[in-house]
Amino acid sequence: HDLGVVAGSVDDVLVMRNGTAVERGAVSAVLDDPREPYTRALLAAVPQVDAARPVVLVKQRTGDERKAAVEAPLLEAVGLRREFGKRQDTVTAVDGVSLTVRRGETLGIVGESGSGKTTLGRMLVRLLDPTAGELRYDGRDIGKLGDKALRPLRRELQMVFQDPVSSLNPRRSIGESIADPLRAAGELSDKAVVERVRELLERVGLEPDWYHRYPHEFSGGQRQRVGIARALAPAPKLIVCDEPVSALDVTTQAQVVALLGELQRDLGLSLVFIAHDLAVVRQVSDRVAVMRAGKIVEEGPADAVYDSPQHAYTKGLLAAVPVLDPVESAVRRASRKGLAEV
Repeated sequence: HDLGVVAGSVDDVLVMRNGTAVERGAVSAVLDDPREPYTRALLAAVPQVDAARPVVLVKQRTGDERKAAVEAPLLEAVGLRREFGKRQDTVTAVDGVSLTVRRGETLGIVGESGSGKTTLGRMLVRLLDPTAGELRYDGRDIGKLGDKALRPLRRELQMVFQDPVSSLNPRRSIGESIADPLRAAGELSDKAVVERVRELLERVGLEPDWYHRYPHEFSGGQRQRVGIARALAPAPKLIVCDEPVSALDVTTQAQVVALLGELQRDLGLSLVFIAHDLAVVRQVSDRVAVMRAGKIVEEGPADAVYDSPQHAYTKGLLAAVPVLDPVESAVRRASRKGLAEV
C-alpha cells in the first residue's frame, strides 16, 4: 500500500479497488497524471516528508498554556535505560535516553526497526520497568513505583498499539472493552458507563450503536479507532501511540492521523507518536527525537530536524524516505550510497 515504495521499485503499476483493477500503466504516467478519481485520492493521501504539519492540526495555545508547557514538563526521562537478558547475554534496548514531553504537545520518535523506540514507549507508560535512570511524571519519580502505587496513575498514562486486535478480547464486544477502564475506576453507574462509551465511539468517528459489535466485524482502520477510544476512556493526560498507522492503507492512515491531531488539539492531550515512517511523524509532531541503537542522536522542533538535519544518521533516514516521483526516487537512491556506512 506504500505508493512511495512503488514509485521507486517498479516500471508498471496496477491500481486495485474492491478486487477490481481501476487503472494500469507505466508508473511515471499513473503517478504523474492519474485518470481515475480513486487513484488521485490515493495520491492525495500520501504524506510528504517535505511538507510541514498541517495548520489545522496545530493547537493554538494561549499565553498561559505556552508558559505552563515550558515551565513544567508533563513527562521527563533522565538517563533511561532498559536491558534484557542476564549476565553475558544482556542486550541493551534503550541506552541512557533523556527527553521531555511537554503539556499539550506531540513528540514524534522515529528510527529504524530495532532502534529501541517501542521499548522506550512502553517504559514511558510503565508497561516496562526501567533498568536504570529516572522517569518523572508531573514532577514525581514514577520509575521505581510498584503496581499498587502505580494504579492511580494508570488512567493518566495510556497506550495505543500497532495491532489493536491484540489488545481487544475477541469474545467481548468493543463497547465492553472500551468500558473496562471506566468500570475499574468505579466512579460511574452502569448506565453512565454505556453512555460514556457511546460518546467515545462517536468522538472517534464510529457509530454509537456499534457498542455490541465484535472486533472481527471491523476493518483495520475502524479497529484502530476502537483502540483510540479505549485509550481515551479514562481521560488520560498522555497517550503513547506505537506505530498506530503502519499497517493501514494511505487513505485510512490519513484519517487516523487527522483524528489524533484533532484529539490532541481539542482535548489538550500530550502524545508520543512512535513510527518508522518519517513523513507521517512530521504531520503530527511538534518536536521529533531520532533514535539509533537505543540512543537519541538528534532532537528538536519538527521543522528544524526535517529541514536542516544535523546528524548524519538523520540525513540518511530522510534520504531513504520513498517519494512519488520515480526520477526523484532514483536521485535519492544514488545519494544514499554516500550515507550507507553512517
